[in-house]
Amino acid sequence: MINAVGSPQSLLLLGGTSEIGLTLARTLVADRCRRVVLAGRPSDALDRAADDLRSAGAQVEVLPFEASDTGSHPALIEKAFVDDVDLAVVAFGVLGDQARAQVDAAHAAEIATTNYVGALSVLVPVSQAMQRQGHGSIVVMSSVAGERPRKSNFAYGSSKAGLDAFATGLGDVLHGSGVHVMVVRPGFVRTKMTAHLEPAPLSTTPEEVADAIVQGLRRRRETIWVPGTMRLVMSALRAVPRPIFRKLPI
Repeated sequence: MINAVGSPQSLLLLGGTSEIGLTLARTLVADRCRRVVLAGRPSDALDRAADDLRSAGAQVEVLPFEASDTGSHPALIEKAFVDDVDLAVVAFGVLGDQARAQVDAAHAAEIATTNYVGALSVLVPVSQAMQRQGHGSIVVMSSVAGERPRKSNFAYGSSKAGLDAFATGLGDVLHGSGVHVMVVRPGFVRTKMTAHLEPAPLSTTPEEVADAIVQGLRRRRETIWVPGTMRLVMSALRAVPRPIFRKLPI
C-alpha cells in the first residue's frame, strides 16, 4: 500500500532499463519499496539493473516485455499483479529519427507503435488490475514534446501527444476509484537516449525527474512538469501563431 506521504512498497517498471525509471526505482527502494518488477527486453542491461536493485535490498522479478507485442501484455500484467502493485510506471519509449520518419512510413509507425499503442496496451490492463485490488498509482512518462509538436521531432511529439491525452482521460475516469494517475511532462532529459543531441534550454536529469515524481506522488498531483518552469514556457509557445512558430529554431 502507499502510505499517507506516498511511499510505495511495490513497483512495476514497464521499461526496465529506462534511466529515469531505474533512478526512480533506486530512490523508492532506499525508502520503503521492497518488491520491484522490471519489465523489459531481455538483455545484460536488464539483468544488471535487477542485480543493482537486489543489492539495494529489493526483491526483484524480471519479466520479458516487448512494447509492440500487444497480444502478450494482458498475461504480463497478470503475472506482475500476482501480488499487489502500489505503483506502476510506464517509462518505455523511442525517440526515433525524425528525418527518416518523414520518408519511411515503417519507421514512423514504429515510433507510434512503441510510444503510443504499446503504452495504451499496458495502461488498460494495469488500470483494471489496480481497480480490482482497490488502490494504486500509475505514473505515465509523457513529454513537453507532445504539448506542441515541433518540425524537428513531430513524429515523437505526436506519439507523446496521443499518450498524454489517453493518460489524462484515464485519470479522469479513475478519479475517486482509489487509483491515481499522474502524467509527467519533462523537458529535455540528459540520458543515453539523448546523448547525441545538443541539450536544450532548461534541460534536466533523471535524478531531477525522479525527485519530482516522488514529490508529485506524495502530493497526489495529476500532472507535473520537470522543471516546473516548462509549464510557463509551453504555455507561451502554444500561443505563438503557427506562421511564426514554424520559423522558430526549435
